[in-house]
Amino acid sequence: MAHAIRIHKTGGPEVLTWESVDVGAPGKGEVRVRQTAIGVNFIDTYQRSGHYPLTLPSGLGTEAAGVVEAVGPGVDGLRPGDRVASCTGPLGAYSTERIVPADRLVKLPEGIEDRTAAAMMLKGLTVQYLLRQTFPLKGAETILFHAAAGGVGLIACQWARALGVTMIGTVSSDAKAELARQHGCAHTIVYTRENFVDRVKEITGGKGVPVVYDSVGKDTFPGSLDCLSPRGTFVSFGSSSGAVPPFNIMLLSQKGSLYATRPTLFTYASSHDKLNAMASELFALVKAGKIKPDARQTFALKDAADAHRSLESRRTTGATLLLP
Repeated sequence: MAHAIRIHKTGGPEVLTWESVDVGAPGKGEVRVRQTAIGVNFIDTYQRSGHYPLTLPSGLGTEAAGVVEAVGPGVDGLRPGDRVASCTGPLGAYSTERIVPADRLVKLPEGIEDRTAAAMMLKGLTVQYLLRQTFPLKGAETILFHAAAGGVGLIACQWARALGVTMIGTVSSDAKAELARQHGCAHTIVYTRENFVDRVKEITGGKGVPVVYDSVGKDTFPGSLDCLSPRGTFVSFGSSSGAVPPFNIMLLSQKGSLYATRPTLFTYASSHDKLNAMASELFALVKAGKIKPDARQTFALKDAADAHRSLESRRTTGATLLLP
């Protein structure tokens, strides 16, 4: 019998329940996947808490790797035994087996292990759209990236270095600062004792940066805007400290004709072709040794609540995995 983590009400980690589920056979255009590793992400906590509303009861999670067990009618390019990964499919990755639309799966190439894929798919593709599409970096820029020692942040450190970009990263401790530097972050700011706006201005000689990538939200706004050079871009892609509060759009004018955007991976990877193209770029960098994602914490799938507690208390660095 398959098992899954499900929620019947929103709230703290205690609302996560371990249940037996009937997976069934895949329908047209679907694939049944036996999952071998599952990624934990902040968006999972937003959905569990009700910050991002769900229709309940619901499964949780989108990022996972595993093996194809069966394919439904009309599925081309996948067969039983293929190793696959997903991060933009329907909720329900916190499970031992599940049904996934075939067009939401990426076939894993040789050289990309299951745990590596589960540790980087959502995070790595998030970095891909941020650095390569939302504000395309050409090299030689200096950028600010908040939460540089997190799962997304450590991949961003490495990708920025591969592009020849100077990354300034904020972190909460000296240990996380050292970790970010080891992964390629050129300058670190320990925001618990340093004013990140002042430090960015100091590092850039008062010029500011052309782009700020911000997954923190309330605690770093509007300071992130103050780090931007004129006509700079504020990219808000998460809200780990709470949502950015409503603000008068004239603030963007007053601070230098700034741009602000709130992108999502699901928009950028909306088609199978786009998803594959993004994943191919990520896989190439991993196989070339320029990005080395690693799962720095692992939990048993049934202990998903403990994983959420660790993530929300900022005790984690890098990627966190659930193992069925």
